[in-house]
Amino acid sequence: MILYMVELETDCALREEYLAWLAGHVREMLALPGFVGAEILTRSEPPPPAGRFIVQAHYRLRYRAAWEGYLAHHATRMREAGLARFGQRVHASRAILESP
Repeated sequence: MILYMVELETDCALREEYLAWLAGHVREMLALPGFVGAEILTRSEPPPPAGRFIVQAHYRLRYRAAWEGYLAHHATRMREAGLARFGQRVHASRAILESP
């Protein structure tokens, strides 16, 4: 099992618009081969800086080959969708966790 974690930080004023967009984005991700589940979680501890909002999208993938397929065929398009809509107003960081 692979957990793909994306942490997204933006201004609080963008919170509702971003969460609405993110819900649709997550549905698109779940339609990709090997993606088996996802959660959207807001960070409460440690608290975000004043005036900022931090949300994480956690995607579960069945196996490593699904992750590699995502990177090869879908990652650029999916990441550009957020940039096209929100530009530099959202900062993203990513991590991969794997079952031992």
